[in-house]
Amino acid sequence: MLVLLSAGIAPGLALLCYFYLRDQFEPEPILVVAKAFLYGALITLPVMFLQFILEREHLFSGSIWHAFLHSALPEELCKWLCLAAIVFFNREFDEPFDGIVYGVSVSLGFATLENILSLFSGGVDLAFGRALLPVSSHAIFGVMMGFYMGKSRFSPRKKCWFLFSFMVPVILHGFYDWIMLTQQKWLYFMVPFMLGLWWLGLKKAKQAHSLSAKHFAQDAAGTQQL
Repeated sequence: MLVLLSAGIAPGLALLCYFYLRDQFEPEPILVVAKAFLYGALITLPVMFLQFILEREHLFSGSIWHAFLHSALPEELCKWLCLAAIVFFNREFDEPFDGIVYGVSVSLGFATLENILSLFSGGVDLAFGRALLPVSSHAIFGVMMGFYMGKSRFSPRKKCWFLFSFMVPVILHGFYDWIMLTQQKWLYFMVPFMLGLWWLGLKKAKQAHSLSAKHFAQDAAGTQQL
């Protein structure tokens, strides 16, 4: 049991630490990050229950509908609502890169509990594959959600970026599940998809870091004028 718990928790915590340590200006309070992670974990069971009901009722039978409406939409919607509710107006959210830290926290909280449940069901042999694919992909979905939510918080085009923070993770997540559901040799498609996903996520993290640097430079200039 301890091995399964360790294998289930370790990938999510490792990825969370990676993105947390990339915040080079004002690292977020550990308790707030832990709260976001915990809330992400707490929404896992309600989402899985909803997906169970959708499965039983056969509401989304086609592969593309199953991928986007059964899997991606409820998961990313609940993570997005969680992030918006507990983080968006939090006073600790004071720079664009913070959106990525909190987005990854919520997303990996969800992915970690989902991973633990999957390993208890399927065994520890699944641990490596799940760390590379589901947990890793959830981290990047969280990066994308947090990046656009950070732009929404600190940009004049608030409504546009706020919508992007929901739509982009749903689309990426939907394509991930569609590949898994429809391609017999899914690994040939998944490897380039995951490489592209990580390239995009790291690019957005770099952009968010630049936006944070600009944000603090503007604050410093304003303070000097005063």
